[in-house]
Amino acid sequence: MQHKLALPKSVATVLDAFNSLGESFKGAITVDAEARISWIDDRYRELLGLPVEAEIVGQPVEQVIPHSLLRRVVETGRPILIDIMAFDDKQFVVCRLPLRNEHGEIQGAVGFVFYEEIDYLAPILEKFEAMQHQLSRAQAALTRERQTKYSLSSFVGTSETVRELKTVVRRYALRDGAALILGETGTGKELLAHAIHQQSDRADGPFVAVNVAAIPEALLEAEFFGVAPGAFTGADRKPRKGKFELAHGGTLFLDEIGDMPAALQAKLLRALQEGEFEPLGSNTVKNVDVRIIAATSQPLEQKLEDKSFRADLYYRIAVLAIHVPPLRDRLDDIGLIAEALLDTIPRPRDQRGWLLTPEAITQLTRYRWPGNVRELRNVLERAAAMAPSEVIDLGLVTKALPANAALVAAPAPPIAGSLSDRLAAAEKVALLDALDAEHGSKSAAAQRLGVSRSQFYEKLKRHSLD
Repeated sequence: MQHKLALPKSVATVLDAFNSLGESFKGAITVDAEARISWIDDRYRELLGLPVEAEIVGQPVEQVIPHSLLRRVVETGRPILIDIMAFDDKQFVVCRLPLRNEHGEIQGAVGFVFYEEIDYLAPILEKFEAMQHQLSRAQAALTRERQTKYSLSSFVGTSETVRELKTVVRRYALRDGAALILGETGTGKELLAHAIHQQSDRADGPFVAVNVAAIPEALLEAEFFGVAPGAFTGADRKPRKGKFELAHGGTLFLDEIGDMPAALQAKLLRALQEGEFEPLGSNTVKNVDVRIIAATSQPLEQKLEDKSFRADLYYRIAVLAIHVPPLRDRLDDIGLIAEALLDTIPRPRDQRGWLLTPEAITQLTRYRWPGNVRELRNVLERAAAMAPSEVIDLGLVTKALPANAALVAAPAPPIAGSLSDRLAAAEKVALLDALDAEHGSKSAAAQRLGVSRSQFYEKLKRHSLD
């Protein structure tokens, strides 16, 4: 017994052809142009465990077969010649074909089950499932990679400088103009770019980062704008998207933009002005909606003077400028930053956490940190590697600092006592400051203080500094 509505001539023709195959397939079903079931044979009902009296004709196919792709075939007009479809705890090898009338118009689709017992296909199924899992993991990893990793709270500090910086970042995040982040290497420019994206209206879109300095000049154009199929010898036969296209609807972060070659600067300027670009080797113009956040540790004003950076591009990306202070200008934050960094440094299993002593923090504030927070992390990792316990003290920090590190004098405690005691303390500070300013040269320090070398040595000895 078969359950059906009146079948169009083309459907009947297809079914007659497959019926002639006898046992070559185990069931069949058809849907109309709205992907509603128009016919199903008894063998398919039995495979699906549907009672004969169940009224399923006229229902959307997904209500009866949740994983059916017949609607996709109807909507696209493309066949799915071989597929594995799950139903409850069963798996079927199926085929799906579009049905057209004499004018070529889609009027439905037909699906066939070729096999119901597919134990002998187990190796293929296992490989298929493994590939599906790998694809899912890769897609999840790619999604995570294109999301922001940091928030504004990740930029640690409570100093007045940091509070003002965060206020500026929050204000700029609410705008959609291009932003330029300026600061020395290791100050946290990329972290702030993540924070701006996260607090903007584009937070749900992708965040794509490109380090201009890390990509060979010959590959930069392809990396930014993508490659058309066969654009050059060895190019992939499939188009490859560039960073601009990947960042559509979100934010494109260009780190170290000062290293961008002049030829690419012109193309980047056009993409920013017109919101469009052409992939390498293509004449097709693509439109994108991308917010640009650029960063550099180089003095772009100097590059403007020597013509190595385009002035029109500079003014296009520097609509909103953010200056990130170096670590030496916010030494009050070093204790908090060091504690936050130590939380990310691996420790032995029997330790609950690292303990940084106050003397060690004071020693860290005496260094000028040319590498900023990145260098501070390296020093802390070095000290932690040498630590016999969870305590990181003054000695460990001193050993972990660069061997030729020039340290400034430790902040002097409040001076108390008689006038002579206070004068002596002030003289000691003056001696230490002079030595530090002259990088340890006693002759130069004596000259700086306006005393003879013998007097300088006498004063060093009096204050136990010799």
